[in-house]
Amino acid sequence: MNPIRLLSVTEQTAAHLRQGLDEGRWSGRLPGVVRLATTCDVSTGVVRAALRQLEAEGLLSSRGLGRSRGINAACESGAQRRPLRVAILRYDVRLADNPQTSLILTEIMQSLESAGHHVFFCKRSQLGLKHDVRRITHQLATTPADAWVIEAGSRELLEWCATQNRPCLALYGRPDGLPLANTGPDLAMACRVATRHLIALGHRRIILIVRAARRKPSPGILERTFLDELAAADVPTGDYNLPDWEETPKGFNRLLETLFQHTPPTVLIIDEIPRLLAVVAFLARHRIQVPDHVSLVTTGCDASLDWCHPLIAHMRWNSAPIVRHVVRWADSVRKGQHERSVIHFPAEFVPGGSIGPVRKSLH
Repeated sequence: MNPIRLLSVTEQTAAHLRQGLDEGRWSGRLPGVVRLATTCDVSTGVVRAALRQLEAEGLLSSRGLGRSRGINAACESGAQRRPLRVAILRYDVRLADNPQTSLILTEIMQSLESAGHHVFFCKRSQLGLKHDVRRITHQLATTPADAWVIEAGSRELLEWCATQNRPCLALYGRPDGLPLANTGPDLAMACRVATRHLIALGHRRIILIVRAARRKPSPGILERTFLDELAAADVPTGDYNLPDWEETPKGFNRLLETLFQHTPPTVLIIDEIPRLLAVVAFLARHRIQVPDHVSLVTTGCDASLDWCHPLIAHMRWNSAPIVRHVVRWADSVRKGQHERSVIHFPAEFVPGGSIGPVRKSLH
């Protein structure tokens, strides 16, 4: 039986860098010695010794004193040919929770696999981990992946992702101003058009119901746009317009009961189709008529809305450009390019028979 051989710190560092080269983590040249030492949590002397070992293996080339090592073409081309392992972190594993997003994620997975990548979903969703960022980031850190796609990530989660070396693309979510690639529909502009349209119809008691990740720690771009449009029309804004609620079916129903108890809204803007259905059932149960008593709008986009008569006012966008952008991002990552492009695609407000002028009051 051969004795167990323990690797030295230098050999461990060389193995870590060798794996990074194989995965295509860098393109053209390595980062400097000081930066590598910080990343690997070792001394600069250990990094220099590890780099000399990789030079001897033919993976790196010296570019002169004080300059970072170049990555040899054979090593780089091999990394570019290797399939990229892409882990997708879902907001919720239940397909019925958001049919449109589930469809887009399926299209993204199929397109990435057609492009030669290996794609898989993380075992547990953000909602399944109860939005505990510590548990979510532990799952990501221990998942064997070269890159992450984060669906509807919270601000705190995406801030953590921005500090990691592993490439990450935020699909929707709260990446505003962070050094992360992100894409999705430009719902803020569509929401601006919708809010102005509703104000022009005489509405003042307008409520936007969104998930906690969209409100906390501060409102997102869409939510700020909504509040800004109300303020510009001299409509007082506050928690009434962007209410807090427990993200469960019971919590959602309690919110609706509270809203219609004293000062009922004349407009409800609902963030996703499943909650829109819950609102329709609630209104029918309480004999609240649409749009006579309350107008309805959803920021969701789903083909099922085309079957509604009259049409429910909603936002609409084309998912194909979003899918293509994710594939281009993954191809760039495989080539060793740390792509951080931010591209949002147009979304439009589609008025329907679920909205009308202020007519009757419930109280």
